[in-house]
Amino acid sequence: MKPVSPKILVIDDDPRLRELLVRYLSEQGFQVQALPDARELDKKLQRDPPHLLVLDLMLPGEDGLAVCRRLRASGETAPIIMLTAKGEDVDRIVGLELGADDYLPKPFNPRELVARIRAILRRTQSGEKSVDKLDDQIPAVVQVGDIELDPATRIVRQNGKPVELTSVEFNLLHVLLREAGRVVTREHLVDVVLSRKFSPFDRSIDMHVSKVRKKLGDSDNGSDHIKTVRGVGYIFAHPRDHAKAAPAKAEEA
Repeated sequence: MKPVSPKILVIDDDPRLRELLVRYLSEQGFQVQALPDARELDKKLQRDPPHLLVLDLMLPGEDGLAVCRRLRASGETAPIIMLTAKGEDVDRIVGLELGADDYLPKPFNPRELVARIRAILRRTQSGEKSVDKLDDQIPAVVQVGDIELDPATRIVRQNGKPVELTSVEFNLLHVLLREAGRVVTREHLVDVVLSRKFSPFDRSIDMHVSKVRKKLGDSDNGSDHIKTVRGVGYIFAHPRDHAKAAPAKAEEA
């Protein structure tokens, strides 16, 4: 049976860009639909839910940040790639904090967008089994301190209570938990979690770490779960390490 082509929904008020993206993404094998704004978005999501949304930040009426916030608050889990204009670093960061999976500054090469889309869909459509080159065998539950992560059900619990994470956040936490007590570099996290090459000016992985850190809060001993190793990367603190030394306050991502 021929596999179903992924459905992409583009939301952008620029008619020329919409037309270009619909044509180019269709040529790359995707099923593509487009909207000029978010007014018909809810109906579209109910009638023909996409596998991924390409969402412009500057939309008339309800802007991209508001749309992203509303969708995540309602439980919508479809990955979101946010399109932003160059120089809008603050909005870019806010978008990631609100639940966007990735962003792409305008103007951009459509081939880069396709690469980002395929990277995200590889993670979501494969059941996330490929995170960090995991084996094909049934993945084991990972537990470190008060955090328990089940790769099979994609559920994270803290002291038995579920923690709501986006797809990217789940993958990020999975990698950090599996390396608990050891430093994981930013380069490795960008490669494994975002499936792209590391750029020292790209702060997206730091924003995702910051979101996971906030959602987990403090550990049972009152220290941060995820600590920053300046200039290197991040480390998920192993409970055994707290017995050796007093916990240091982690830096913000």
